[in-house]
Amino acid sequence: MNNTYSPDILNCLANLSSDEVFTSPELANRMLDLLPQELFRSSKTRFLDPCSKSGVFLREIAKRLLAGLEEQIPDLQQRIDHIMTQQVFGIACTDLTAEMSRRTLYCTKQANGKYSVSTAFRDVQGNLRYLRCTHNWVNGKCKHCGANRAQYDRIETIESYAYPFIHKNLNEIFKNMQFDVIIGNPPYQINDGGGDGSSALPIYHKFILQAKKLNPRYLSMIVPARWYSGGKGLDDFRNEMLSDHRISVIHDFPITDECFQGLNIRGGICYFLWNRDYSGDCVVYNHNHGDVTHTKRPLLEQKAETFIRYNQGISILRKVRQLNEETMDNRVSSRLPFGIPSNFSEYTLTKSNENDIVLYRSERNKNAEKRVFISKKYVIKNSSWIDKLKVLVSKASPGGDEYPHSIISNPVLAEKGSVCTETYLIVDFVDTIEQGKNLISYMNTRFFRFLMSLIKNTQNISKGVFAFVPLQDFSHPWTDEMLYMKYGLDKDEIAFIESMIRPME
Repeated sequence: MNNTYSPDILNCLANLSSDEVFTSPELANRMLDLLPQELFRSSKTRFLDPCSKSGVFLREIAKRLLAGLEEQIPDLQQRIDHIMTQQVFGIACTDLTAEMSRRTLYCTKQANGKYSVSTAFRDVQGNLRYLRCTHNWVNGKCKHCGANRAQYDRIETIESYAYPFIHKNLNEIFKNMQFDVIIGNPPYQINDGGGDGSSALPIYHKFILQAKKLNPRYLSMIVPARWYSGGKGLDDFRNEMLSDHRISVIHDFPITDECFQGLNIRGGICYFLWNRDYSGDCVVYNHNHGDVTHTKRPLLEQKAETFIRYNQGISILRKVRQLNEETMDNRVSSRLPFGIPSNFSEYTLTKSNENDIVLYRSERNKNAEKRVFISKKYVIKNSSWIDKLKVLVSKASPGGDEYPHSIISNPVLAEKGSVCTETYLIVDFVDTIEQGKNLISYMNTRFFRFLMSLIKNTQNISKGVFAFVPLQDFSHPWTDEMLYMKYGLDKDEIAFIESMIRPME
């Protein structure tokens, strides 16, 4: 009996790191399964991976074409040469990934090498190209991708991460060629030099927009799901995607590990199929702990003006919105409510002056005091809020992306004569301590936090995340049972909420 273990090296690469997220063969094939399979039985279909890293998409496409064209081109070598020269094309992300992708597709890093599976190429690159590009600097940033000049303006021997697909005219790479299918896993972000130097700007959407300009018949990419809620350069892209009726399928993975094993990308991952000749609703697949549900629906929920991630959440939201109540986003403050940044350090642990006020700050160190004292002079805006009772919540969600999730940290009832750093949002002002406690009881319900989760796709919370949460009467406390009854939720809807949201500690 032969028990030889022969692993696919591309499965190993897919688990190496979260810096360059490589696609496993299994995942690549799940994306290829979205396409009409007759594409692989035509000798004229052209495929492009515009952001090849390991070459896995091109290899799996070639394997399908090799089987699909067997009757049309019986001679194996002729069939291989036709597929490699006329049907399968790639643009690599870097010099290294170009060589890796050629080894995957051609079985050698030189397309015209002795051991290449194709005998038809006359140059080293074949149809898997990499052209070194330069960033186009404007005021210290690349106008194409947003890269920071201080970090990416490099000598030619060091990789600059100026990706050809979004930095060059495609005609420079493949002359006036029309592609039927564009598919891939683009780079997700690039350092923009903000904050302490670790700030990153999303870049994956630029690959999608560039691919659409080429007007393929089909487009499929796997990207972070953060675009659902926009933010940081993604607002226009989000609006375009959610208004595009040519997106026929989305597979959504809130838990990244179910798609990229061992990785945690905040907000999860999704892949989609864009069909140039389709117009209609989208089939949305939710993947959650191995369970998969799907529903055909508009990407923009009626009157919600956003994408509702969970299919099971649609009926719950519709029941809540039937009462036409004011929502909490009208009450929550914008970020930096008092103009005091998170790293503010001009505080004392005890009151040094009778006019000092309380400052609620970040608890980066568990042993540090979150309640300290500062002079009023450091409050540079909204000073009229100092002497109001207010309920605060940290703008950073706790824990990882595991489910059930907490969504928010424990709220804080901040006394009169207090302010907070950028670490916190003000959820609302209250007239009495009792009202504040009742508001906190509402925030602690799974119901409240579930409605937040329908919008929240990133670690940080903004006022917009409260847009589905209805305002309540805070003359008394709230429990989940009271809220389930008020909005007429059935046992399946209640079970779904409780499977997604954990009780507050």
